[in-house]
Amino acid sequence: MIGPATVVGVMGLSVGLPRMHKEAGERRDFLPRLVSFLDRSGAGDIVVEDGYGSGIGIDTRAYLEASRRARVGTYEECLAQDVVLVLRYPGRDVVRTMRPGQILVSMLHMPTRPERVELMAELGIRGVSLDGITDDRGNRLVQNVEAVGWNGVREAFKVLAKIHPRFAHPSRRPLRVTCLGAGAVGAHAIRAATRYGDPRLREEMVAAHVPGVEVTVADFDLTWHENYMLTRLEQTDLLIDATQRQDPTRVIVPNDWVAALPQDAVILDLSVDPYDFSVDPPKVKGIEGLPEGDLDQFVFQPDDPAYERLPPGVRSQHRRVALACYSWPGLQPRECMEVYGGQIEPVMRVILGRPIDEWDPKLGSYYERAVARAEVCRWRSARTG
Repeated sequence: MIGPATVVGVMGLSVGLPRMHKEAGERRDFLPRLVSFLDRSGAGDIVVEDGYGSGIGIDTRAYLEASRRARVGTYEECLAQDVVLVLRYPGRDVVRTMRPGQILVSMLHMPTRPERVELMAELGIRGVSLDGITDDRGNRLVQNVEAVGWNGVREAFKVLAKIHPRFAHPSRRPLRVTCLGAGAVGAHAIRAATRYGDPRLREEMVAAHVPGVEVTVADFDLTWHENYMLTRLEQTDLLIDATQRQDPTRVIVPNDWVAALPQDAVILDLSVDPYDFSVDPPKVKGIEGLPEGDLDQFVFQPDDPAYERLPPGVRSQHRRVALACYSWPGLQPRECMEVYGGQIEPVMRVILGRPIDEWDPKLGSYYERAVARAEVCRWRSARTG
């Protein structure tokens, strides 16, 4: 067993920890604990961007105190290190500034973003997709689906409380939630929905003798039946999309069906599938006509200008208040990074402890196999033959 102070890395790779600058609401930086772990795992220089941690109330000095190898640098210096670790994909223009042989550890979403795979292959950058790291049975090892379900549902009920005419009145009927999908995200969303997304709010409602929440689950094979779905939607106060579609070019709820929802209903997008009109047929959201949200804005009123910015061909005539965010866990950034940091530690141990070309997706250790399968070149080769 490896003790907490044992150096297991043999390569001395430098690690860069840049911040994410896509929007003001994106405040997720890894915690000093991870810097300490990188030191113990044999990293060389550890470069954190100036201001790292400030968005979650951590002074950058805490990172320097976590490791004698840590220093503060610019965004560009962080991107120049042997290994670049950043939760969100930094973007095409940034990746083009990196040099061949660097390792980019990030949420690459390779199945739905093939252009990223091709770009890194073209540039010789060895990407490791955090969302693609799975065990031998295909279960993701770096994820926070509990926060997706609970954070999204909590925000949806906040909105519903404002627009439902009798939300907190003892005489109202039970609130009716329809959840599309019963996978990992759906399971947490279902449980969260029975508690209004907030156990404290539920306690208040129970104490006031307000009827609770009725949740109906419609898995994918049931959503094909139009008559059932229209009847179901007519009785729905909160519609949740927690599906994981095999074919992202096909909608589950056409925009015409949205008209069946009550006027004061709320739609919550937990799948957050992106639009992609660069392919034919284009990739679309499961519920047709929803905007794409982020941490700066994730609530959209029916008259929001975001609807007018939807790609041509996306029907959005029928609208309800909708919530969508590319990262629901990001609403609680520090708690989010505590989870991700712990999950990423064994991933970084593999990256720092063994040359990338020696990772074995079949005979390596448990995490070596998982990380190797998520490496861009191996992932691409496995799908192109």
